[in-house]
Amino acid sequence: MTGRGKTIVIWVVSGLLALLYLTSGGMKLAGAQPAIESFTRYGYSAWFRLLIGAIEIVGAFLLLVPRTSGYAATALGVVMIGAAYTHLVNAEASRALLPVLLLVVLSVLAYARRPE
Repeated sequence: MTGRGKTIVIWVVSGLLALLYLTSGGMKLAGAQPAIESFTRYGYSAWFRLLIGAIEIVGAFLLLVPRTSGYAATALGVVMIGAAYTHLVNAEASRALLPVLLLVVLSVLAYARRPE
């Protein structure tokens, strides 16, 4: 892939991930009923839901800054590891697939944005 093509792909992936995490984090911070129910069902407290929501929103914005996108991808990757773990220990292996897929995409993005 050419340098220009690679740059375009990185920006598109970063933008889509930012949109996804902005939406997800916003729902958690706004106290959307599905988010509250999920965190409660898994035994997590309201402050933890707010923390994850804040990490997702800050991470979404930092994904769009080339200098910080690798750090954001790493932080969001840690959140995805936690999400996958939560689903696995609650016998929801099929629901763990999305966090694992996002972890892979975030890892590739972090690698692509590494300083040269």
